[in-house]
Order: sequence, then C-alpha cells, then structure tokens
Amino acid sequence: MTQDELLSILKQAGKLKENTRHCWITKDRKESVADHSWRIALMAMLLRDEPAFSGIDMDKVIRMCLIHDLGESFTGDIPAFEKGEKDTDKEDRLFHEWVGNFPEPVRSEWRLLLKEMEEQKTDEAKVYKSLDKLEALISHDESDISTWLPLEYSLQLSYGRENVKCNPYLEKLHDVIDQWTEEKIQKEKKR
Repeated sequence: MTQDELLSILKQAGKLKENTRHCWITKDRKESVADHSWRIALMAMLLRDEPAFSGIDMDKVIRMCLIHDLGESFTGDIPAFEKGEKDTDKEDRLFHEWVGNFPEPVRSEWRLLLKEMEEQKTDEAKVYKSLDKLEALISHDESDISTWLPLEYSLQLSYGRENVKCNPYLEKLHDVIDQWTEEKIQKEKKR
C-alpha cells in the first residue's frame, strides 16, 4: 500500500469522528461513530483472554469492530430504530464500492471480513455483532436520561438480547447492563 493509498483510506475513515450517533456523551456533545467503533474494539481486546472466548479469534473480532461502521463515513449514522432496508443497502453498496478500490491484500481481507460479518455464521461475527449492540446500550445508560426518546425505555432492555445468546458471558453482561438501565429508570421515576 502506498502512502497516498493509506492516507486516502484514513481520510475517509476520519469522517467517522465527525459523524454523530443518536446518544449524547455530555450535554454539549453527541457520541461519534468513531467513539462507538473504538470502544467495541476495546471491549473485544479486553475479553480476549476470558475463558468464555477461548477458541474465538478475538483479533479478528477486533478487526471487525474497527471496520464495521465505515459505511457510515459515506451516509452518516441512522439510529437502528429508524434505519430501513433501503438505508442499509445504500450504506453497504457505498462501503463495498470503496473497499473495491483498495490495494491488495487489504481489499481481499476486508471483503472476507465484510462477508463473514454480514452472514453472521461464525462465532467471531456473532461476538462482534453482540459487542456492537452492547456498546450502544452502555452509551445510552451513560447518557442523561432526559435525552432518551420514549421508545428507548423499552428498547434499552430488549436491544441486542437475541444477539448475545451466542455467548454466556455476553448474556450475563446484557443482564448487568439491564440492571443498570432499570436503576436509571427507577431513579428518574423518583424525581
């Protein structure tokens, strides 16, 4: 890969620092897509040596986490509860076209990762997808509840529940996050 090719990829990826997600980090700042992607990659790294993940290529999971939302560098983020099939198709098409211009062997590696992530058949793809969902829950619990939409009170307790069934550690993590959510909601009700 030439230095120009590297910079071209990094410039496009850098747009994720500007593209914001739905939830707020502070009262003045929304979470960026880059914030989200970084943290799910960190989650994968922290879980790499946990017994529940033995036999899973967590380095591959980290790579999946790092690239999973790069299509949003073209389209911006659309919250899961608003994103339709048309939106997903457009994002995927633009992402795949972009990757198609990468030099080898990067192009082949990313195409294989994207295919595996989309098919959701391997343990690695399932763990990446679970972490993606769990990080969103964590971010919402960290944000001020006054920023939540009414539908998020129930969504926060169900989002990603099916995904985490792939791993007992992740199921338990969802339960712990649910407890945090319930406490947050109860605290709000007492105000």
